[in-house]
Amino acid sequence: MNSFDSELGRVSAVILDLDGTLLDTERATKDVLKDFLVKYGKDLDKKREEEKRLGVTQKESAAAIVRDYGLPLTPDQFIQEITPMYREKWPSVKALPGADRLIKHLYSHKVPFALASNSSNEYIYAKIASLNGWKDWFSVILGSDQVIQGKPAPYLFEEAAKRMGVDASHCLVIEDSLVGVKAAKAAKMKVVAVPSHGEVECSSLADKVLHSLLEFQPEMWGLPPFEDWVDRTLPIDPIHLSSQYVNGSISEISDFPSRF
Repeated sequence: MNSFDSELGRVSAVILDLDGTLLDTERATKDVLKDFLVKYGKDLDKKREEEKRLGVTQKESAAAIVRDYGLPLTPDQFIQEITPMYREKWPSVKALPGADRLIKHLYSHKVPFALASNSSNEYIYAKIASLNGWKDWFSVILGSDQVIQGKPAPYLFEEAAKRMGVDASHCLVIEDSLVGVKAAKAAKMKVVAVPSHGEVECSSLADKVLHSLLEFQPEMWGLPPFEDWVDRTLPIDPIHLSSQYVNGSISEISDFPSRF
């Protein structure tokens, strides 16, 4: 097994979150909850949804939605009804800038790396099915249904490290949410935060904070550096934006957190 040393500590493996870290799930699924609520005569509370914490488990999210909107459903019934609507959107989910580049880089350099998400294992595979190579490149793919408790408990990350055969203290976690950063710290792992909208609180707990995965420098952690710089210019993946034309100007459409 390769291991690398740096001034920030020895890193032997990397553990990545999925939604909001590698995948722009929010953009692809932003209207699902709104459309679902219409069926029950409910209006989406934009402010409330924007303030809700990212990274919680599906059951926690379902319970909160049923309670907040007074839906005549149990959390399990809500999940059963809304999941097909999310599944329709998942094939159109795009990788966030730098995600595919990072995954290919780790794989090509034989650095063990895992995917650990609060989504179920089944949903993880459904989300990455259309992304070429992803399901085969990860050393481990782990969902919250495979451990006794999801994030912010440390079990997902601890189990990922165990399955890769790496000590937790030698793992680097890359996360976008406070829930995920807390889980990494609870597992006694180093963590890089790439905060999603509304998740700035995780910045104070992380060892390093980035605006995008494109800013990630593997060599800072003793990992092999990227080799794709051309004339000091970084080739990047296309960035997908949703915008609207209002009063002579273009503005980006805000998204609601995807909690599945």
